[in-house]
Amino acid sequence: MIDDIKPEEQMDGMVEPSTSPKEPEESQVSTKPEELKPKPPAKLAPRGIRTFTVCRRSDESGVSGDGVIIEGVSLATGQCVIHWLYPLPSGAIAIFNGFDDFLKVHVHPHPSNKTIITWEDGEQEMYGDD
Repeated sequence: MIDDIKPEEQMDGMVEPSTSPKEPEESQVSTKPEELKPKPPAKLAPRGIRTFTVCRRSDESGVSGDGVIIEGVSLATGQCVIHWLYPLPSGAIAIFNGFDDFLKVHVHPHPSNKTIITWEDGEQEMYGDD
């Protein structure tokens, strides 16, 4: 009778034949650390950042000063985020579609600032009058 069937054996009026429990099989999952590292899903944007600082050897505007005035990141997508270290206490944040866009706005128009961009690996790019 259908009333004698346990709820876990009922499926939309169908009766599933009961089976005896199987012994758990030993898992074939790898335990190698390299294979267990997180991997980015294929449908996400590229991953990775490069950090840099912007140092001005002079400041033609007299607003942000000289020395290290910006810290920034260049994303794998090409976008660039900068953190102005002035004004105190927190500075300001700006986002650019690309690092070249940042250069066009804040570096190339001011050659007398003699800007030095230093990347995290020590690579330097020098801009401006010498």
